Amino acid sequence: MYSGKKLRRPADRKMIAGVCAALADYFGLDVTVVRLAYVAISLITVFPGFVFYIIAWLVIPKEENNY
Repeated sequence: MYSGKKLRRPADRKMIAGVCAALADYFGLDVTVVRLAYVAISLITVFPGFVFYIIAWLVIPKEENNY
């Protein structure tokens, strides 16, 4: 059962690396909600939240622009 969705970091809606925007697009959520949830989780866990973001930045490919 393949849905055709791809996890990609958008080039136009990023604040730092586009990880939260990519997750919001993939799961069909508002990017603000995902960013607020990430900040809340990071404040609680501190180091693991930062490590997750760096790993996600390296693993999730950047969206290709076809202009």
